[in-house]
This record gives sequence, C-alpha cells and structure tokens, in this order.
Amino acid sequence: MSMMTEFKEFAVKGNVMDLAVGVIIGGAFGKIVESVVGDIVMPVVGAIFGKVDFSNLFVVLGQVPEGTVRTLDALKKAGVPVLAYGNFVTVAVNFTILAFIIFMMVKQINRLKKDTPPAPVAPPVTAEDVLLLREIRDSLKK
Repeated sequence: MSMMTEFKEFAVKGNVMDLAVGVIIGGAFGKIVESVVGDIVMPVVGAIFGKVDFSNLFVVLGQVPEGTVRTLDALKKAGVPVLAYGNFVTVAVNFTILAFIIFMMVKQINRLKKDTPPAPVAPPVTAEDVLLLREIRDSLKK
C-alpha cells in the first residue's frame, strides 16, 4: 500500500474530519469569546475599578530609551522587557469564559445522550431454510 493511499484513508476517516470541523469552529468561537471579553466584559470591569484599561497594565523591567512613549506597544517595539500582567488577566478571563461554555455544551450533550432511549432491538430474521425445517418438524409431530 502506497504512502499516498494510506494518507487518503486516514484523511477521510470520520474522526479526522470531525476534528477539522471542530478546530475551524473552535477558532471562530474563540474570536467571538475574545470580542466579548475585550469589548464587553473588560471595559465593564475596568469601569468598576476606576476606568482601568487592562491592556495597558504592565511593569517595565528594563531601561526605557529616551523619547519612547510609555505604552505597552511602544515599549515592546523598543525592545524593552515588560511584564504585561493586564494582557494575562484578559487572556485568563477569555479562557475561563471559553472553558465554562465548553463545559455547559458537554454537559448538555451528555444529558441529551442519557435522555435518548436506546432503539428497540429487532428480533433476528430467521432464515428461510430454518423455517422450512421447523414446519417439517411440526408436521412430523402430528
């Protein structure tokens, strides 16, 4: 069996296709959660804590060149080491929301699996020759 044939068999298996669909949907869903956190949750949290912009919370760990604006982007471009704990808080909130949503989805799917009764098992079809032998046996008993 050639390498290409093996690869084709592997690539068209159901699990690989399901995984591909899951990765694509997960990437899109991750962007939605990122937007919810960055555009809705974090501004509200920032307003509660006194108009704090979490994306610009950082600690400078090195020497800042003269004339460099003290924003996170400018300091990173200048090569100054910074501890960007505001970004970490935002990413941690993203992860928490995403993990909770996935947990709820898995919980719902498991509940639906439990609620679905198993399909009734149909009695096996008896072969025609067995039926004929049974008829002969029954007629001999008479």
